[in-house]
Amino acid sequence: MRLFRITIPVTNMDASMSFYGELLQLEPDTTVPSRVYLHCGEAIVVLVDVAVEDPGAEFRTNPDDVYFATDDLDGALRRATKSGTTIRSGIATQPWGERSFYLDDPDGNPLCVVDETTLFLGRGADWA
Repeated sequence: MRLFRITIPVTNMDASMSFYGELLQLEPDTTVPSRVYLHCGEAIVVLVDVAVEDPGAEFRTNPDDVYFATDDLDGALRRATKSGTTIRSGIATQPWGERSFYLDDPDGNPLCVVDETTLFLGRGADWA
């Protein structure tokens, strides 16, 4: 079994599509009018326009960070900063060894971008 898709709720599809396309350096797939698909390695990130798919529903952000890995962490931070989004922390090395930064997308969904060379995959931790 594998993870193949994760959804991120959005309220302004144009703003979100622009933000994620620029941050992730991916071309949006607009096959479905109320969804934008971003083919991100082996997984697909789907931006879902909540107002279209569930009219009248209360908008809620994802509760926890969605993590992205990159080989250009400094470039990702520059792109995120340029977008005007909320940067929750600058680049730092976390206690588990990942070099990363935390931010929010235009709707307040929490995200983290991690340096590809420092990914902690849960095996072999010093404290395990």
